Amino acid sequence: MRPVVPRARSLAIILGLGVSLALGGCVVRPAGRYYVGGVVTLAPPAPRLEYYGAAPYPGYIWIGGFWRWGPDRYVWVPGHWAAPRPGFRWVPRHWVRGPRGWHPAGGRWVRR
Repeated sequence: MRPVVPRARSLAIILGLGVSLALGGCVVRPAGRYYVGGVVTLAPPAPRLEYYGAAPYPGYIWIGGFWRWGPDRYVWVPGHWAAPRPGFRWVPRHWVRGPRGWHPAGGRWVRR
């Protein structure tokens, strides 16, 4: 007579792997508006006032926070301190209104 427990355990493992593979292929995206590099039809909120204190190191600059487009709304990303880049200046992130809606601009170092 063959033992039943090892056969049941093997069957459970195989079924578990099958279910995992079947569900792993499912991609669920909640309904809403997504920003994928195009425009957003909703205007961004006013920038938040941030209190940042003293720089952690001499010469560091404060890079202010900005509104990022989330799954269906704007989400605030707080600012941070950054080391300066010689010969460059920081262009803050901001939103620009275009003919079809709003799109992000800035958020990069540019040569002086």
